[in-house]
Amino acid sequence: MITVHNFSDGLVNPLLGYMISCLGAFLGLRCVTRSSYYQGLARARWLAIAATAIGAAGIWAMHFIAMLGFTIPGQQISYNVPVTIASMLIAIAVVGVGLFIVGFGDGGPPRLLAGGLIVGIGVATMHYLGMSAMVMPDSMSYRPPLFVLSVVIAVVAGTAALWIGTWVRGIGATVGASLVMGAAVSGMHYTGMAAMRVYPGAMPGMQGASGGSFLLPLVLGISVITFVLTIIISLSPNEDEIRDDAEFRIRLETLQRRAD
Repeated sequence: MITVHNFSDGLVNPLLGYMISCLGAFLGLRCVTRSSYYQGLARARWLAIAATAIGAAGIWAMHFIAMLGFTIPGQQISYNVPVTIASMLIAIAVVGVGLFIVGFGDGGPPRLLAGGLIVGIGVATMHYLGMSAMVMPDSMSYRPPLFVLSVVIAVVAGTAALWIGTWVRGIGATVGASLVMGAAVSGMHYTGMAAMRVYPGAMPGMQGASGGSFLLPLVLGISVITFVLTIIISLSPNEDEIRDDAEFRIRLETLQRRAD
């Protein structure tokens, strides 16, 4: 079996990945909170933004920032671009499905469990699809116990994230929840990495781009997503304003009915 290094740059990659995961989770949870004050298409828009924040920044970006610290001595690792992009789209899609299941329901246990299962299996699929995007001279396999444990962590984390989204409201609570979600995503990733075994033997031939060539687009992409979401949330009404507006509309409709 070949020796691999998950922390070739020390704690830089895991800490940066954790920070980005927490940021994506924070922005996503704020969008989920906003969605609860709307109905129909407006709610769907907020949930879609939340899915993008959590899936792309909170999960996918964390994975590939951490992967930039993964090296095999004496070897060059590259990544198949289409497979890598597909893994990001899967992360966004499964988070979106889970959020819509819970966001347009009563938030009860059946919906939470169904949504959490979909999100968890989807996140695990994203992780291992991202791993399969690696192009290197060797082959890899996974230790079954740690592989299963990583999937269990993903399902638990996905369910917990959806559950948190049903009740978290204030900034302080959202920050705390984001820190927990970031730890869960990081824990799932490194459990999956611990399950991996690399041994001599050529992988199926694929074209790939070097890990370094992903860093600048990744950082720029995260920066743009963060900036856009921050602007959207800053310009949109806060929770108190939304509540006051809803109450005003109800009073206005009541007065109109009485006048008729």
